[in-house]
Amino acid sequence: MLVTVRDTQRAKVYDAEQLVRGVFDRADEHGSRTVELYGSHITLPIERRFASVDSVQTYADKVLALNWVRAHWDRAGTPVRVRSRAGTTAAHYESADAVLAVPLHTDDGTAWALRELVVLHELAHHLESVPGSVAAHGPEFCTRYLELVDGIIGPEAALLLRATMLGCGVRLG
Repeated sequence: MLVTVRDTQRAKVYDAEQLVRGVFDRADEHGSRTVELYGSHITLPIERRFASVDSVQTYADKVLALNWVRAHWDRAGTPVRVRSRAGTTAAHYESADAVLAVPLHTDDGTAWALRELVVLHELAHHLESVPGSVAAHGPEFCTRYLELVDGIIGPEAALLLRATMLGCGVRLG
């Protein structure tokens, strides 16, 4: 009998991520990387963007090969395969085959999922020690995701994501 864990935080996590991606997008549009967060001014690091499935694959391979990632998560030793996804509204991770699926472009020509925050989100799913044992977007996932963002994009990005998650009511592990 398959038991699934209810994913009660999914919408809250997605809401927080959409807000954070918006902050990064506005920083790129306006050329100013300094934002105000709860009265403090922080300078956002650059968020990498990708041009193709191959570039996402290269990035994912490099993240999983980092010494600190391998030391922290056993599943970093399991390779992930990146493929394009037909739908345009979501990226997703397929744990059975360790596949990260990303939409390439939407109807308006944008490639919203070909960005570092989205790829790190999916890699955080991949790094779950026992896939399916906890809620997909539960506190454990959120902590893993924040650790990846902190160590790879930078602590300022992790601070923005953490504060936004908490503001959206997300529970962290």
